Amino acid sequence: MMARTKRSRRSYSAGEWGRNRVRVFADPKTGLYQIEWRENGRRRTKSLKHRDWRRAKRQADEFAAAFASPGLNGKAEAEPEPLTLGMLFDIYAEEVTPAKGEKSRRRDRVATAMFLKFFGTDRRPETLSRRDWDRFIQARRAGRVGLSGKPVGDRTIEWDLAFLMAVLNWAERSNDERGRPLLDRNPLKGLRKPTEKNPARVVLTEEEYRALLGVSREVGWRFHVALVLAHETGHRIGAIRKLRWSDVDFEGREVRWRAEHEKTGYGHRTPVTDRALEALEEARRMSDATGDAPVLPPPTDAGTWISNSLALTWWNRAVALAGLEPKRGRGWHSLRRKFASDLMDLPLKVLCELGGWKDPKTVLRCYQQADSVQLRKALDSRSVGRA
Repeated sequence: MMARTKRSRRSYSAGEWGRNRVRVFADPKTGLYQIEWRENGRRRTKSLKHRDWRRAKRQADEFAAAFASPGLNGKAEAEPEPLTLGMLFDIYAEEVTPAKGEKSRRRDRVATAMFLKFFGTDRRPETLSRRDWDRFIQARRAGRVGLSGKPVGDRTIEWDLAFLMAVLNWAERSNDERGRPLLDRNPLKGLRKPTEKNPARVVLTEEEYRALLGVSREVGWRFHVALVLAHETGHRIGAIRKLRWSDVDFEGREVRWRAEHEKTGYGHRTPVTDRALEALEEARRMSDATGDAPVLPPPTDAGTWISNSLALTWWNRAVALAGLEPKRGRGWHSLRRKFASDLMDLPLKVLCELGGWKDPKTVLRCYQQADSVQLRKALDSRSVGRA
């Protein structure tokens, strides 16, 4: 019997999957430890009614041992319970999802609930086939599956199926406590995910940026600072809104971007422009905070950073104040594409370091877009060279 401690989420697992697996964890609301196990295929949870971590671990070991005893099961060695999709997603959520970022963890939970509702919790993963794959794609396109109940495009379906494939591939490479693969093979390996032929990758124009900048302080100083930083650094709004003052070096004129706040997990430092420093100076004056405090705290709580939904609300308000026509795909990320396109003349390696891209191919495929002025300039330079 093996036991494993999950330090990041303060949980502890004992026993074997499909046989006598139990887990103890702290209730996020009360702090009391809970014990969780499966009985006849159903998940059971019971409060231990205390907050003693060592005692909770000891109780998990004793509970797992009692599960495996002849007196409880009627035989010395119980046959492992067949792996179901519900069990597989539970294991993945316990062992893989916690290491991901906040946004990815949330996507994992939503996708898990969607797939379990569509395929069934008790469905055996090895029985999935091309018919199930195609059936899900058709249902997702028609809006018959998913939280919104609305039709979605191929890009969203591609993300959904990428998660499903990740779970199945992980199960194929992972063993249970007896050394046997959780899944002998991925039954969906080789199937092609739908891809959006013409994805909407809008680049914010200079005129649109100037219009937003002109009304930014009407929305609030926080939006103004975030807008300038997004334009001047080319970073995602998720990384910008989680900056802390300890990440800003005014003397060295650079900013530290923490790996845990980057989508790619790439921690790095970049120099910043005078405009970015001016915006940061304004934020420091307005918030009157230092140290590890957030650069952009919400109006109601100075100890944390603004949420993604609040940043989106501010963006939409600025678009309305600026009198810009709504355009699908023109959001915070369009500033990142503008950064990559504005600096197209830079060596690709330098651009990747400035904007925090790990893969240069991503920049070429998804971010850089040449406008008519750049195309004309290229042709004119060729003509001059030939002359």
